[in-house]
Amino acid sequence: MAVKRIVANIEGSPEAAADFYGDLLGLDILMDMGWIRTYGADGQMSVQLSVMSEGGSDTPVPDLSIEVDDVDTVLEKAKVLGIAIVYGPADEPWGVRRFYVRDPFGRLVNILSHV
Repeated sequence: MAVKRIVANIEGSPEAAADFYGDLLGLDILMDMGWIRTYGADGQMSVQLSVMSEGGSDTPVPDLSIEVDDVDTVLEKAKVLGIAIVYGPADEPWGVRRFYVRDPFGRLVNILSHV
């Protein structure tokens, strides 16, 4: 038996997700049935699940962590889109550069790159 996929399900309007998950993060729409829209980058994601007692560096535990290839490009795009930066940007001692934002549904999102 092997886990093939883990999907984060977020309650909210599928249309409201477009700017954040589509425009900011560049994810593709993999499925759209009106009541559910799934974003992703087919074939590029690994299966992981983290259980955390804190978010590191005295931050709250984020609802989602999204690794990108260039965190500074996404950071600048977030600023242009008027998305408030909740934490960071920070170069963390465990080898990541990251920042926190909230998605349109209030979820705390950790956007990071390994350095």
